[in-house]
This record gives sequence, structure tokens and C-alpha cells, in this order.
Amino acid sequence: MDAYTEVGRAMDIDLLGWTRRPRRGGWVRFATTESWDEWPYDVLAALTRRSACALVAAGVRPGDVVALGLAGGPRFVAMFFGALLAGATPAPLPPPAAFARADSYDAHVDRLLGWSTPTLVVHDADFVRTGELAAARGVDAAPLDELLATVPDADREPGRAVPAVAVVQFTSGTTGPARGVRVGVGALTANLGAIARWLRMTPTDPTASWLPVHHDMGLIGCLLLPVTVGGDLWSLPTVEFLRRPMRYLECFGRHGARLTAMPAFGLDYVTRRVRPESLAGLDFSAWRSVIVGAERIPPATLHRFVELLGPFGLRPTAVRPAYGLAEATLAVTGVASGEPWRVVSSPTEGAVVGCGKPLSGVSVSVLDGDGCSVAPGQLGEIVVGGAGVGADPVHTGDAGFLHDGELFVVGRLGDGVKVHGRFVFAADVETAIAAADAIPPGRVAVLAGSRAGRPTVVVLLERPQPDWWRLAAEALAGRFVGADLLAVTATAGGIARTTSGKPRRRVMWEAFLDGRLGPAQQLSPSPCPSAATTASRSSTR
Repeated sequence: MDAYTEVGRAMDIDLLGWTRRPRRGGWVRFATTESWDEWPYDVLAALTRRSACALVAAGVRPGDVVALGLAGGPRFVAMFFGALLAGATPAPLPPPAAFARADSYDAHVDRLLGWSTPTLVVHDADFVRTGELAAARGVDAAPLDELLATVPDADREPGRAVPAVAVVQFTSGTTGPARGVRVGVGALTANLGAIARWLRMTPTDPTASWLPVHHDMGLIGCLLLPVTVGGDLWSLPTVEFLRRPMRYLECFGRHGARLTAMPAFGLDYVTRRVRPESLAGLDFSAWRSVIVGAERIPPATLHRFVELLGPFGLRPTAVRPAYGLAEATLAVTGVASGEPWRVVSSPTEGAVVGCGKPLSGVSVSVLDGDGCSVAPGQLGEIVVGGAGVGADPVHTGDAGFLHDGELFVVGRLGDGVKVHGRFVFAADVETAIAAADAIPPGRVAVLAGSRAGRPTVVVLLERPQPDWWRLAAEALAGRFVGADLLAVTATAGGIARTTSGKPRRRVMWEAFLDGRLGPAQQLSPSPCPSAATTASRSSTR
């Protein structure tokens, strides 16, 4: 049996094995402002055991939920695994910085605390407000430094069994209020093992990531997986990636990282911010996997990324579209190692990127509105089952189709409308507008649905430049004959987004129907300035 198969056998993942047998020579490196804070695995394991003892001393009992209001870094890792060592279930919370308005954060976190009912909230200086919200609910809150100070020299573990629920991870809230998903130990280890086999991952494969650790892709795929496998990890805060994307690329081109994951907008951000001349001297030939997931993936985004980094050694097959969701722990499908991604041109849905075939132990079907399987190539709802899901299949609410056994994801059910027999998805329209290149993807959002019996598409541009409306109108010209095509201008932060950056389309659509989104007018090359100005005073958050 070769190394990657042995490491990745689905049920052989030991969540806490690294805390007892830390890999010698292994490191987790956390980005600081100018350097890296380097933590050997044995030192990180000692802090994890100390964190577990501190939680027990604070009264945490087996089966309790411990909410973590902590930024990424060594103390987050130690407290997450420390909760498991203490027999408790960790529940990572989003940071206040992920929200444009304080009241939005308060409502969001209050809802998560109510859903997860933690016994204790552990927080650092960046999450002081989180502690206050917990206290208002009658939940104990402990500053991390004070908690650790209670057991300054502990280097043992409490000897408790791993809890049945390994983590509470919260959905992003794309289609409604965020909620928690209780991921069992079996589901988590099965999915981690399936991902390890898919990636052919061994402890000698370093990972680098800028993803936030309170979401499934960043937490499961880019933190728990490399740590439990024992691979080196380069971890950057999201804000550091946004500020200096070159520093992230240097992890691969200079330091030897081989694995990563990100939404498609991360690839797009790199291609917009990094110039080819900045890459001189970097070598990406060892970069094996760039997992691309989240919403529908624009083919042009993949091509631009390869065109930028290809001359410096990145192989096109290193870019690997995938599909997953928190309700399935994380990964569902992915393009196999060494295989090129595929684009299928559907007569009704346009060009759609394939997200690969189901991972080991995962089943995928596409059903119609009556719950019956549809023919290959026919659009329906994606339904997922398997060891990483649990007992009951998950109806994802995502639309897609199967072709030659591969899953093609089109968009969210409920985020689209039929126009002359063709289903138009909001994400499709955003992709068409972003293809104009002059409009950053983060400054546009599209809503689609039926209003007063009429198919309606609403384009929101955030603080648009003078020519953006013209470019948007030209990109969509002739595409939606028979639908009302409307324009709304939003202020900075006026496009409601989840903490992972996805547009909250359902929330904004409801605001549009209620008249709270602001005045709208027909999309044309030059919308009326007075209407745009009036609409800009509205906020959807």
C-alpha cells in the first residue's frame, strides 16, 4: 500500500493523534506583519493539552459546546483541539470584522449562540463584543489569556473521550439566517480521509491558506486536514492575503507549499492584483492542487489564473474545481489528480465548469421537483449522501446536472427565474458582467426571481464608476428578452454578504420586493443619475 492511500483511508484519520505523537520536524507557521510565527508540532501539542486542562478547570464537562471567538493562529488551533481533548465540542464564531455594521454582527452572533447553546465562550481581544453578547444571554465568557493563566504549567491531558459531535460549524447564511451543522466524529474523519485520498496527501505535502477558520473550507480543508495528517502549514489571515497576495503566492513559489483551496473569487483577486513581472524568480512547478469551490465557477477565471502563473511553472491540471458544503462536512466532489477540468456547453445553461466526480464514500444524485432522478444532462436539485453526511441525504438547494458521472453546478435554486423556457441564475448574470473586466466581482450582485408574475433580473452595482452601467448593459444586451432588467445603485457595504463573502441574494430579493432595496430603473447604458443617487442611500444590511 502506498503512502497516500495509507494516510487517507477514510476511517484511519485520528483527530487527536497528533497531540500525543506530534510529527518530528513538522511546523505550523502563522503569518505576522513581516515574518512568520513558527510552531513545531510538539510545542503546539503542549499548548493544546494546556488548553484542554484550562477548559476542564473552568467547569467544561463532556458533551458541552465551547464557542470560540478567536482569530486564527496557534491559540485558535490549541483551543479547538483542546476542547476535543476535554471531551467538548468546539464551535468557531465569525469575527466582528466580517460584518460591515455592528448591529448586523450582534444579531448574527446572538442567533448562533442561541442555536448552539454553548456552556462557555472563549474569546480574545478582537472578540470582546462576542463576550459581551454571550454575557447578555447568560452564557459564561472567558478571555483567553485569563483562562490559560489558570493552568500555566499544565502538560497533560484530561483523559476524556472525544465527544460524539466533533464540531459545530455554521452555514454562511447565503439563502437565509445562518444555522449550525453538528458534525459527528465519524462524518468528520470520513470526510478528512476522503479528501486526503483525493489529494494523494502525505505528511510531506505542505499546505498554505488564507481562508478564515470559522468556515468549512478554511476550517476542515485547510486547517484540520493538514494538522491531523501532520503536514506543514502556512497560515495567513484573510486580510493579509487581501493586502499582499504576493506573500501568499510566495508560500508556493518560494517556500514549497503544494496544496491549497479557495473560492473562485480568490483566483480572480490574484489575477487582478498580481502582475507577471512580480512573479520573477518564483517556481510553481511543485504546486499540486488549487482546489476551487463555493459558487458556480466562471471558466474565464480558471483560464486567467493559469495564464498568469503557468509561465512560472503552474500546471493547468493543478487547478481542481470541486463542490462541497457544510452539511456534508466539506467535500462532495472534485476533479481527480492530474486530470484537466472540463467545461460543458449546455444549450440552456451556457458554459458550466465540471466539479469532478464524488469522493470515496460520497453519493450524489440530481432530482426533479417530485424527488425522482433526472436523466444525465438534465437540470435538477443536487442531493448528497454518504459517510460525511450522516444518516439522511442532504437536499442542498443547489441546481446542477450530471454528465459522464461528473457533477456540474449551475446555481442556487431560488436564485433564478425562467425566461422563455431557459432558467436564468443570478450567478450566471454576475459572471457575464464581471467578464467585462472593468467591474470587480466584489462590486456587483445580481438578483433574479418573479415579481408580479414577471421574470425579473436586478443588477446592483456598489459605488459604480461612470462607465460601469454601460458595460453591464452591454454585457447583458439581448440575453434576457422577456424579463424586466433593472438597475439599483448601492453604497459601500450596501451589497449584503455572508461572512464568507457570498451575496445574500434571498435577503436582498426580499428587500427589493418590499421596496427596501431602493429605487430601481430599467438597466440601460446610462441610468438616470437622480435615480442612482436616490438608490445609493439605501442599505440592504
